[in-house]
Amino acid sequence: MKKRRQALILAVWAVALVVVLFIFTVKQDEPLASYPLAKFKRALDEPMLEPRGEGFESLAVYNPAAVVVNDTVYLLYRAQDKARVSYIGLAHSKDGTRFERLSQPVLWPEYDYEKRGIEDPRIIVVNETYYMTYTGYDGGRARLCMATSKNLREWEKLGPVFPEWLWTKSGAILPIKVDGKYVMYFGDSSIWIAYSDDLVHWSADRGDVVLSPRRNNFDGRLVEPGPPPMLTEEGILLIYNGASWEKGYSVGWVVFSKEDPTKVVKRAEEPILEPEKMWEKLGQVPNVVFAEGFVKFGGTWMLYYGGADKVIGVALAQGKPFIISPLGIAITLVIVVAAITGTAVLLKT
Repeated sequence: MKKRRQALILAVWAVALVVVLFIFTVKQDEPLASYPLAKFKRALDEPMLEPRGEGFESLAVYNPAAVVVNDTVYLLYRAQDKARVSYIGLAHSKDGTRFERLSQPVLWPEYDYEKRGIEDPRIIVVNETYYMTYTGYDGGRARLCMATSKNLREWEKLGPVFPEWLWTKSGAILPIKVDGKYVMYFGDSSIWIAYSDDLVHWSADRGDVVLSPRRNNFDGRLVEPGPPPMLTEEGILLIYNGASWEKGYSVGWVVFSKEDPTKVVKRAEEPILEPEKMWEKLGQVPNVVFAEGFVKFGGTWMLYYGGADKVIGVALAQGKPFIISPLGIAITLVIVVAAITGTAVLLKT
């Protein structure tokens, strides 16, 4: 009888301990499930891609867009030759970190509005068509442009998106409609919003600024869209690039309302990635991490970014390892009290 009572006591405490451990160590597998987002962790200590050779990517490779096709990650990245003219190169990888590059660019300057370069791509896929936004630069004026493709190698250029605007850059498109319209966030000082029925023809108002710099913060100098936004339970998540005069370029995030894509619901107070490595601090532009590609590959969210306008790096989204809530603490106390009470009852029997 004594042994049975001891076994029951041990069982009660074992169950209580398991429940308590579960409450205090629930692992959050989805890094984007709650806010604020945790700091991103570099997958590599060294640059993932660097300039090479004497051709179109001899000076720099940076600011990559990313897309996953079947079991392969494709990067479309900005490359510069030694004359500082920009092109778009293409690379692919089976593991997300080791990439093979094409020997020739897939996009190059053809028209006057882009004669000094094709810069800073972002990419989405809708109905088996790839839509790329990029900056066409003529040496004095930047214009947000678009191109489409069926295979990532052959592209049809659609020209400037807002030809009447004097300066436009950095278009990040949500690949699903919100209230019957596609949404694009764009701009490189503040962030504006644009709408489209077909992903080709866009309308925007100069007064529709949806995100501005914040004084005395990591984004106090400017804000600029990063990778294409995505729809989450909390709203429309846009990872963006922010700059300050003191720290250079860092990466932050903002959540817009699903019902009203102009309304900010939540916004980062601290960056999720900032310049730390020497190759992020020294380059064509010092102190820069600049993200334009964000994909889920092999169960991991991977953020591809340019370092110091010279090389390419990759960082991984991190889930929060523990969730400790007031409710969890209350439940734990109830379980402990119940276990103690149960033990006392057993000892009397």
